[in-house]
Amino acid sequence: MNERKPDPRPMIRLDDFLKAAGVVSTGGEAKVRIQAGEVLVNDEVETRRRRQLFTGDEVNWNSQVWRVEVTDDD
Repeated sequence: MNERKPDPRPMIRLDDFLKAAGVVSTGGEAKVRIQAGEVLVNDEVETRRRRQLFTGDEVNWNSQVWRVEVTDDD
């Protein structure tokens, strides 16, 4: 059985990223916008609010684009 190993790179979840970037003010608003198909990640519609983002990913909402920059807090 193949066991999936966790990705060692630092990451942030899409819903948390939208809150941190000031795109939305609450997790509930992030959930609604993501599940409505309003958010693109790397030019593709993303409906999973827990989608993992890594440095270099691009998030697009309402014709605005943010490049993800995640640092390791450890």
